[in-house]
Amino acid sequence: MNISLKVSNMNTNSDVSKIKEAMGENDGVVACEILQDKDEIQIVYDEQLVTVEKIISSIEDKGYTVSQ
Repeated sequence: MNISLKVSNMNTNSDVSKIKEAMGENDGVVACEILQDKDEIQIVYDEQLVTVEKIISSIEDKGYTVSQ
């Protein structure tokens, strides 16, 4: 499955690193592309291993606001 998420407050390289770390915490995330200039993350994931809610939660746990 593919999903695009909007992430607020993703302004620095440190923010990008934290988002990558959050994605790495989800076993079902196959790939992600972070489009910092658009405040967007494009994610490819295995829906049998991880839910969209879990992905969003892992990003929010790092201090970011996420919307679909």
